[in-house]
Parts: sequence; structure tokens; C-alpha cells
Amino acid sequence: MIKRIAAAIVGIGVAGGVGFLAYAWYPAIAPVAPPPPSTFTAAQVEHGRVLAAGGYCAECHTRTDGRRGIELAGDYKMDTPFGAIFSSNITPDPETGIGRWSQAAFMRAMRKGVSRDGAHLFPAFPFDHFTHMTDQDINDVYAFLMTRQPVHSVKRENTVGFPFNIRMAQAGWKLLFLQEGLLKNDPAHDAEWNRGAYLAEGLSHCAACHTPRNAMGAEKSSAAYDGSTIDNWIAPPLNAHNPTPVVWTEDEFFKYLRFGSAPLHGSAAGPMSPVVHGGLSELPESDVHAIAHYLADIDHASSRVGQDPRAIAWAMNASMKDLVGPQTNPNARLYAGACAACHANSGPQPVEGRPELALNNALWLDEPTNLFQVVLRGIGTTEGISTVSMPSFYHSLSDADLARLAAYLRATRTTLPPWTDLEKKAAEVRKTLPASPVASSH
Repeated sequence: MIKRIAAAIVGIGVAGGVGFLAYAWYPAIAPVAPPPPSTFTAAQVEHGRVLAAGGYCAECHTRTDGRRGIELAGDYKMDTPFGAIFSSNITPDPETGIGRWSQAAFMRAMRKGVSRDGAHLFPAFPFDHFTHMTDQDINDVYAFLMTRQPVHSVKRENTVGFPFNIRMAQAGWKLLFLQEGLLKNDPAHDAEWNRGAYLAEGLSHCAACHTPRNAMGAEKSSAAYDGSTIDNWIAPPLNAHNPTPVVWTEDEFFKYLRFGSAPLHGSAAGPMSPVVHGGLSELPESDVHAIAHYLADIDHASSRVGQDPRAIAWAMNASMKDLVGPQTNPNARLYAGACAACHANSGPQPVEGRPELALNNALWLDEPTNLFQVVLRGIGTTEGISTVSMPSFYHSLSDADLARLAAYLRATRTTLPPWTDLEKKAAEVRKTLPASPVASSH
């Protein structure tokens, strides 16, 4: 009897293993001669260019650490809990890029996360979102990429450790988390909502940065758009859990995503800046409206916006706190000297280009990470609001100064509990920055 049970267990195990291998194994797709640019129509290439911008291909496939790499030639470093992953060269170079990839190979990579040679790709490449794109859109992105200048560039080796570096094991990840296929329209919503869903969930993969991930690196479906950490910044929640006192309405989302600044929330900085200025700015305005329409529905803006007038009035009153008359509080004096000239608002609404800190995401998040990032880095003229910059205080404020400033602002410009361990956290953020931040004039 025992032998029969053991044999059954072994048999089930063998059958399961064979079944998994059958699921996980993909053949190589034969290499092709790089297609000449004349293969594709001008309209297809142009549409592919717009889509590639909206999918941030250049942002994730261009090296930015150390020396600046050539656009789309890969080697962009992505730090993950499993090790560093360096993106691939997606120029049509036949040896180091995708020059010998057929359209079918490219389609398989986008749909299933499988390379031309049959190897599984790591989900740092957001194929779990690109799989929702239409065949035509994927083919147009292929047309755009295959008409770029080939760049011979070899990326650095990934540092993902055993057993996570086993490519075949990625099939198990897909079995658990990949929902393959085109995103279907939801008849309960209008065409603009469905267009926004297609773009946000597919091409522009918003959840990839704004949804926390589980121990296996997959987005937590139970916490969609609850916010996450990306590139040493906090990607804030995009749903009703966003802690700012004023609701992200469709209009606020649109202005932020289109122009880099939402008057009642602040401006784009850090990893979000190229998303806006290098990506979404290339999409048709109607598409950005559609994304804003979709995100505003996710955060239930229409049912919460009634609270905004009182929140704005409170913020405007807080904005001028400690700025009138003699001041003996050293932390208030630090704020007045370093920040108030550009951030204080005395009117009933914040002035465009003068972000109101009492409404800003950075002060209302659970951690001061984004506040320290912005103060230390500054914001260049190509980030945030076009032509408007904020100087870096990297050299002029110590970690102790940053801690005092953060504690003061949290206490006087929000209604939330104080942050803790501020000086230590300021030092940790400083370590993540290059020696010369983008706008280090101070």
C-alpha cells in the first residue's frame, strides 16, 4: 500500500514537472535579416514613435548612471530586491540589439515576455502590461524601433542571484501573475474611460510604478495603485488612498500629465519628469485626457471633490504661518530664508508656478523621501513646469537642517503626525544622489 502511495506521488510529481516544462519551454524564433526601413510606411513609423514615447521605451532602455548612453541602446540599471537588472539594447543592431528579431519574435516578447531565443524575460520589462496592447500598436512600435540607427552596445551583466536568475523559473511567475491578452472594453463605462484604461493599464503601464509589489516582484492585485517605491522615490497612491487634502480630479491629472504641474498638488520631478516630458507629451491631447479621465474614476474624485474648498482654505491660511512679523523660531526662520520666497501663497488659490507646500504630495506622504529628494536635487528647467526651476540645496543644507525643515513643514503645513528619524532619513536620501545634483546652484 505504501509503495502504491509513493508511486502515485512520484507519478504526480513527474507529470507535474513534465507539464510545467511543456508550459515553460519556448522554441527560438529563427533570426531574420534586418528589415530595410522601406518595409514600413511613414505613417506606421510615426505612430510607432508616439506609442514608444507613451510606453517610455527610451526612459528604460537608455543608460543614465555613470555616463549617459545612446538612446534605446539599453544598459539602464534597475535596482530590484533580487539584484540589478540592466535593460536590453532595442536598436536594430544585428549583434547586440534586436536587428535580427522578426515581427513575430517582437510580438511574442511583448505579449508573453519571451526573448527571440526562447529565454524568459524578467518582469522588470513590463510585458504584463504590454500584453494588453493591440497587435497593430505592437507592430507599429516594432516599425519605429527597426527604423532607428543601429547601435552596437553590450549591456552590463545582471546581478540577480540564484535561484531568481533561472530564466525557466520565470515561467512560474507568469503562471501565477501574467494575465495575457488584449484588454477588453468595459461596457459599463464610456469610450473615453476605456481608452484611458487601455493606455494606463497597457501602453503606459502606470501601475508598474504606482502599485506595491509582493515578495515575488509582482504587483499586488489587492492594492492596485496604492503607491510604491521606485528609483529611491515614492510613487504616490493614485487611488482614494492618496493622502493629499485636495482630490486629484480629472483636471488636476490632465494638467500634471500634460504640462508637468497640477496647481493644487505640485509639479513632476524625479522619475516622473521624463514620463511627462519625454513620454506623455508626445501622445495626442485626447489620449492624455483619457488617462486623466480613467485615473480620476479610480480615485473616486467626483464623490470626494466636495471637500476641496475647505481644504484649500485651510492650506492658504497655513501657507502664511510664521511669515508675518518678527520670528524667533529657528525652524520657521530656516523655512522663511530657504523656501518661502517661492512657496508662500497669500491668495485664495495657489499661484501657478508657486507650488503650495500645504497641498503638496511630498509633505503628506508617510515618509519624507520625496521632500528630501526635491530639496537636495532641485528641479531643472526641463522638469516640472517648463522653464521654471528650483535650485538644489545639496550643499547649503546639512542633514540636520533638512530634518529641522521637514519637521517644521510637517507640523505647520499638514494635519498629520510627525515623521521620525528625519536626520537619518535625510542622510540616506543624500547617499542616493550623484555628487552634483541637477540644479546645484546653492
